[in-house]
Amino acid sequence: MTLNDPLSNAMSLISNAEKKGKKSCVIFPANGIIKGVLHLLQDRRFIGEFKEHEDTKGKSLEVQLIGSINKCGVVKPRFAVQKEDFERFEKRFLIAKDFGILVVSTTHGLMTHLEAKEKGVGGRLLAYCY
Repeated sequence: MTLNDPLSNAMSLISNAEKKGKKSCVIFPANGIIKGVLHLLQDRRFIGEFKEHEDTKGKSLEVQLIGSINKCGVVKPRFAVQKEDFERFEKRFLIAKDFGILVVSTTHGLMTHLEAKEKGVGGRLLAYCY
């Protein structure tokens, strides 16, 4: 496994574990962006609880899976999106309107595309999940 994009590796790991029907998975290495994305997924009930573990090799996250993810992944390249352009990317990455989320990195922190539209801010697309 290459570590060029830890977020991509984490989302692939979650997606593959969900497809296999596993109850949990361990993400290593863990960073702040991955934890932020997991918090958003947890708030929208895509995943269960997750715990952070630290040892001599670094931080890892143990994620409890609840079987509600159909597909998740990262957006490459990390498109810059303005507040009025979210609909175009919803059509590209999500299978239906108001079904799933796009994770956006804004100046106000990580949030879903729905929150960003509500607040009237743009940002960079990081991931999607439905």
